[in-house]
Amino acid sequence: MSRILHFLLGLIVIILLAILASDNHKEIRVRYVMQLLVIEVILGWFFLHTTSGLDLVTGFSVFFQKLLQYAAHGTNFVFGNMSDNGLAFFWLNILCPIVFISALIGILQYFRILPVLICVIGTALSKINGMGKLESFNAISSLMLGQSENFIMYKDILAQIPERRIYTMATTAMSTVSMSIVGAYMTLLQPKYVVTALVLNMFSTFIILLLINPYRVNDREDFNLDTSHIRQSFFEMLSEYILAGFKVIVIVTAMLIGFIALISGVNALCEFLFGISFQGILGYALFPIAWVIGVPSNEALCVGSIMATKLVSNEFVAMIDLQKIARILSSRTEGILSVFLVSFANFSSIGIVTGSIKGLNERQGNVVSCFGWQLLYTATLVSLLSATITGLLI
Repeated sequence: MSRILHFLLGLIVIILLAILASDNHKEIRVRYVMQLLVIEVILGWFFLHTTSGLDLVTGFSVFFQKLLQYAAHGTNFVFGNMSDNGLAFFWLNILCPIVFISALIGILQYFRILPVLICVIGTALSKINGMGKLESFNAISSLMLGQSENFIMYKDILAQIPERRIYTMATTAMSTVSMSIVGAYMTLLQPKYVVTALVLNMFSTFIILLLINPYRVNDREDFNLDTSHIRQSFFEMLSEYILAGFKVIVIVTAMLIGFIALISGVNALCEFLFGISFQGILGYALFPIAWVIGVPSNEALCVGSIMATKLVSNEFVAMIDLQKIARILSSRTEGILSVFLVSFANFSSIGIVTGSIKGLNERQGNVVSCFGWQLLYTATLVSLLSATITGLLI
């Protein structure tokens, strides 16, 4: 019973935090929020207590790992096997494959496969979440491709997307993770928690966005991605998408350098002025949040510190920290924290998402940069909701 009460407390706090940030309360549709919450609890139980979901996600992960191996042939040719020697890992293994993925997206678009997928998957999901087909499909594409590659899929219609809808798409990209790195997560966390987080985050994103950024989309306002009316030869299209992918890489690289350097500087300034890093300050601030989502009070400060590490640095650094102390945490706390860590919700992701969109459409990139802090706030609430549901189920 105490677990259920703690879940209800966490749920109420998260919903209130979301509603406080909303500027359009009249458009909030409670029916969809409740409907999604019930579905999410059922799916969470399924993925935490059966092995079928793990097998499915592991299969997808292997497929995307194969794609990255093909991308590595191009980077190794140009950079002389530097990636095989562990050099410039993030640039070569995470960013450079965007060029290859961008080319594949262009091919899917050229042969009109992409518009069909968006119509079918988007329509099915929109019946459940009450959102547009574009936003619904974007939840799947973000999960499959990741936040950098995802927006290349929409480059031909990006300029037409209204501010509220681009906010939804950007938040979704920050709230999920890429299938290509799921395998790496599974080496640091228990696989069942990684798989559970993948599924819960998608539905948690719908719920939080229905509260923070509610709006309605009718069929006439949904976008058709079929650009077959644009006459291009196959190789003209391929060149365009390859160059678009490389442009995204360059801008994301610049954003990451700037954001990470600034965060490092803020940490140093806080240590000089207060004797504690910004990350440490944030850890104390997250102590009550950790308790609210179901972590026992004697473990909440330690968990809050790791949550802060994830927000300030990235999820990999936080996962390594969790590995070091997992043996002294209860299994329930480990599960709650593990699910919280599996997302791209951190400061540097603001730069990645903004840079990815700016590389494709400068005006929309500037729009997204205006609500960068809101994106991080929303994506963090998504992670907290997924973690709270996990605490109920384990």
